[in-house]
Formats: sequence, C-alpha cells, structure tokens
Amino acid sequence: MAIRSSRNSKTAGAAPARPQGKPRGAPQQVRIIGGQWKRTPLPVPDGEGLRPTPDRVRETVFNWINHLIDGGWTRIDCLDAFAGTGVLGFEAASRGARHVVMVDNHAPALRQLAVTRDKLRAEQIEIVRGDALAVLQDMQRREVQFDLIFLDPPYHHEWLERAVPLCRPLLRRDGLLYVESETALAPESAPAWLQGWEILRADKAGMVFYHLLRSKTLP
Repeated sequence: MAIRSSRNSKTAGAAPARPQGKPRGAPQQVRIIGGQWKRTPLPVPDGEGLRPTPDRVRETVFNWINHLIDGGWTRIDCLDAFAGTGVLGFEAASRGARHVVMVDNHAPALRQLAVTRDKLRAEQIEIVRGDALAVLQDMQRREVQFDLIFLDPPYHHEWLERAVPLCRPLLRRDGLLYVESETALAPESAPAWLQGWEILRADKAGMVFYHLLRSKTLP
C-alpha cells in the first residue's frame, strides 16, 4: 500500500505551528514497552502540544487491542494520524504490524521519526509529511484502508470532531479507532461527530482520557 506525501500544511484545518519548547513536565524521551524493540528509547522533540502517550496507557491500550484483533499483528495495517514522537506507531510495528503510516507536519518530529525508523530498519513504517486532515481526506479519495487508526491530536483545538468522521471510511470491517482526549467521551452524551461509533473500552490515567472505538455502521 503506497501512500503519497501531502506537503500542504497551509490548508484549512492545518495544525498551528508548534513553537519551540516542551510543555512543562514533558519527558525528554519515552520507551517502546513491548515487542521486538522493547525498551528502545524514543527522543521527544521540542514542540507545543507534544504529549507522548504514557507507558501505563500504552500497556493498557495494547492489551485491549491484543484481545480484539483477529489473526494477530502481522495482518494489521495501522495509521498514526498525529504521530509526534511516533510512539504509538512504533509500538504497533514492534509487535509485528504489517504496515504503519505515520503522519505529521512538524519538521523536527518528522526528522526524528525518520532517524528512529532507519535505526530500527523498520521498513514497514512509512512517514508522511502533511496536515492530518488533508492526508485523511486524500486517503479517502484513494480508498486507502486500515485495521487500526490512532488519533492523539493536540488538545483544545477541536481536532477530534473533525478527524473522527474522516476515519470511518478508512477502516476495514471490524477496524479499531484509538482516541486520546482531554475529556471523557461519554456514550450517553455523545456529540454529533461521535454518533455511529461504539466505545468498546475507555479509561483515564491522570489527565489523559483514552478510548477504543469501533464503527457501528461499517458495511
């Protein structure tokens, strides 16, 4: 599955430029916690809103996914739509995912993703430069599909309400959508953009709310 790079980060909905400097308390590096590259450190580039998913959350999320995927990781194609450090995508590849596409438009993050990919000789990882929403729309037009999509965008920019609806046609039957947010996604008070999705699992760690979703309306 070949993915063309989208280099237009000036389109409507493009992510705001990330000024230099990590958020207060941000780690200098994180580590892959499972699979063939377990304990491999991943540097955290400078950038506002870069919040690598904590170890505890990743351990829980990948345990959820392990119990839900059919046929094992080697049959899974993944998309990490707001890659940042790439820790979610690298975790999936470390466990044997067949193909992992990482999308970001922040130059330091992209450079570090490429360095780590090359260091690990991870040929199954593809890095795409571009605005996440524009890339998702382009993938729709080309009918690209995945088994697992990670959405961990910067908080407080209304990314989820724009990105989640774009993910439904990109998921294969029984595909999974991981969503990380600053607030809980509650089924009883679901906003319009969340309608049609089933929340399979949800939890909280500190200020991080994380969820695993599946579309109710996949053909």
